[in-house]
Parts: sequence; structure tokens; C-alpha cells
Amino acid sequence: MSMKKIVSLAALMSLTPLSLQAGQYVPGIEGVKSAVVPPPGVYYRGYAVHYDANNSEGLPPDSSVTVDALAHRLIWVTETEVLGGNLGFEAILPMVRTDLDIGNGIVRDKQTGLGDLFVGSLIGWHGDRWDAVAAAGIWNATANSGQPADPGFGYTEVMLTLGGNVYLNEAKDVSLSLLSRYEIADKSSVNDELVVEWGLGKSYGLMDLGLVGYSRWDVDGGDAETHAAGVSAGYFWPQIMMGVDAGIYKEHSVREGFEGTKFRIALTKVF
Repeated sequence: MSMKKIVSLAALMSLTPLSLQAGQYVPGIEGVKSAVVPPPGVYYRGYAVHYDANNSEGLPPDSSVTVDALAHRLIWVTETEVLGGNLGFEAILPMVRTDLDIGNGIVRDKQTGLGDLFVGSLIGWHGDRWDAVAAAGIWNATANSGQPADPGFGYTEVMLTLGGNVYLNEAKDVSLSLLSRYEIADKSSVNDELVVEWGLGKSYGLMDLGLVGYSRWDVDGGDAETHAAGVSAGYFWPQIMMGVDAGIYKEHSVREGFEGTKFRIALTKVF
């Protein structure tokens, strides 16, 4: 966890919405096949996230945090081809409630509100047994950021995305995906960060089951890092063009930050 949002007490820690880690992107919300861009069309994805932690490194004893969030994401994949892939556009607006307690009352704050707005573009490629995605976008400083538990950061951040998915057998029912995000803030005091999400999945018709995880590192002079692993399950109903995916993650090997459990459920609607 880098020093992106100071919470009193001589810079004891930093916080961010949803994950309570540095960086505005929240890892662990995509599951298996996270690097697969859907066919041309308009899509809505709603992510409900619950994060709870009472274990931390570098913080006073009895520190805890609980975060509940609902992120709204709109995706438009066009028929237009760029570099051989389909061009798309997306926007994300999170709604966040954070309950923070550092040192059993030394710092106590609870806030609810809209988070920072993300807008970006993407390109998705598809092969016989592989998929790939590249994207770029900006997290805009549109949310409140004055209090420790506020949902905003107070600065803008560029996010670059690169990922791939491969099918490990001819039946294409076993997949391995990697999705990386690189975040660059417009403040020199804020470290660049790298996030990598992975998923190993098995399809059973319209159901996907898998092992999932994520890692996050400061890569610009900071020492913070977080690693997590978990399981996910998803199902798609073609008659109503809607799908649901759920996952649970346990963080481990955390340096400079909270170590907790994250549960998420994502709903996808195809228009």
C-alpha cells in the first residue's frame, strides 16, 4: 500500500475505495476469462463487492475496515476494427460505503458516496483458441476525497490494460486468463502500480467454475504488495441474455496494508 491517501498519525497508512489498497482499480472483480472482450454490442455489468479486514501490517492493533460497493459499468463494443481487433468504449461509476477504524478509535470514519468516474477505450482480438485485450482510460477526480473513508482520491490516474486468454484443450472448455493493469497518477508523490488478475476455469455448458486470484505491487519505489486467491462460479441464461458470476478471495502475503477477505458478485446484461 503506497502513501496515496494519508490517514493522520504521521502517515500511518493509505486507503483507497473498495479494496483499501493503493490504486483506483479494484482487483478480483472479473473472475475467469477476464481478458475476453465480448462480441459487438452494448453491455451492462454491475459489480457488488464486500471487503472486510481486521488484520494489517504497519498499523496499530485493533485496526479494521469494512467496505461495501456497487460499481456500474457500461461497455460498447463496435463493429469497427482497429489493428485487427474490435474497438470498444467503457465507463465505470462506483458507489462506495467505507467504515474505517484505526487503533480502536484513534482514527474513526464512515463515509458513503459516489466514487471517481472512469472512461476509456479498448480493443479486443479473438483467435481459434485465444483472446486478447488492450485498453487505456482515465480515472477522473470526481468524488469527495477530504476524509479518510471518502470514496475519492483527489487526483486523476491513467490506467493501461493488457491481457490474454488461452484455451488449453481442443474442446475449449478449459481456459487460463491473465489480465494486467498499470496505473499512473498525475501526482509525482504517488507510486505507479501493477495489478495482475488470473483465472483457471472449466466450462460445463453455460456454467463456468474456476480458481482465481490477484496480485498488486508498487513498482515506483514503494514496498507495498498484496496477493490473493479464491474460487468463482458463473452462469449465463441466453433466453434473457443475462449472466451472474460470484467469487470469494482471501488475501495473503500482504505488505503495508490490510489483509482481508473479498466477496463479489457481478451481473451482466446484454442489450
